[in-house]
Amino acid sequence: MTNKPSIRTGFVALAALVAALSASSPAYAQKEAGSPELIAAAQKEGKLVYYTANIAEAEQQVIKAFNQRFPGIKVEMVRAPGGQLITRVKTEAAAGKLSADVISHSDRAVLAEMADLFMDYAPPNAADYPANTLVSPKLWPVITLGWAIAYNSALIKNPPKTWMDLTKPEYRGKQVGQVIAPSGGTTWTRVMFERQVLGEDYHKKQAAVDNVLFPSGAPMSDALVRGEILLGPMIYSIAFNKMKDGAPIEAVFPPEGVPILAYADGIPKTAKNPNAARLFMNWRLSAEGQAFQIKELGQITSLRNPPFYPKGWDPKVIKTWTPNFEQFVKLHKTWVEDWNKTYGYRQ
Repeated sequence: MTNKPSIRTGFVALAALVAALSASSPAYAQKEAGSPELIAAAQKEGKLVYYTANIAEAEQQVIKAFNQRFPGIKVEMVRAPGGQLITRVKTEAAAGKLSADVISHSDRAVLAEMADLFMDYAPPNAADYPANTLVSPKLWPVITLGWAIAYNSALIKNPPKTWMDLTKPEYRGKQVGQVIAPSGGTTWTRVMFERQVLGEDYHKKQAAVDNVLFPSGAPMSDALVRGEILLGPMIYSIAFNKMKDGAPIEAVFPPEGVPILAYADGIPKTAKNPNAARLFMNWRLSAEGQAFQIKELGQITSLRNPPFYPKGWDPKVIKTWTPNFEQFVKLHKTWVEDWNKTYGYRQ
């Protein structure tokens, strides 16, 4: 895909796609969402309870799109920050009162440790997802986030093209922003990529430009819009939302690779609405569901053959990078401490 079509054009095309496909289509139901029997059983249940640590506004858009496809199923969303959500799940499960029909979380390591809590599940297109995007056969990468270089297009006329460009002396003097390594799994994924792919000395070279450090991507994106920083690594979906709002931000996917972090989503064994839960998971993992999340939310996808590419993504050049899960867990503490020292960050 080239970057000629505008984001707005993509939205129009997606709306046409959703309108053109009917929930009653047997071909769609069998291939993408499940059998007609599953759809009928899900509609009979009529609801599901969805626990998520993701941004509420994004999930509300997904639920709305799901209900355009399956209007007879109400999705009750329970949203909480990552740590609070895990505490709630563990507490409810221990008391035998877990209300969730689907659980979604960015900390795949934590959910992998709780894999026994989830039922066996695989979507109809399971073979389309590479094994390294799953931490358990029961947990699936419904949401996939990827890193890009975001920059203020009103202030930078010769934007960076590679990750190594962020080490250039011309960016010295508080022009580059960085989300701190301890902020969470998404940033740790990027830090791990930088060290393993760009080289052991990359962080030393990059820290030398004197970065501005931020606790998360939201305040960094606000600073970028205001021109307080000019550029920096950013989760693409964060930059995408600013672009949708008309902010002077553009993003580049560097050819050295795009580090991605897949969430882990599963259906608890205690789900009271298991058919509706399967249908919800099936649709989100389908090509249609993933295309919606890419086009509307700025996400990437873990699908082997993406149905759609973000603006500026040339599949002949740009490749995703997925961390080795064992190394992701094993190296975390030591490498994050190394990053903190290199960048002068004190917790």
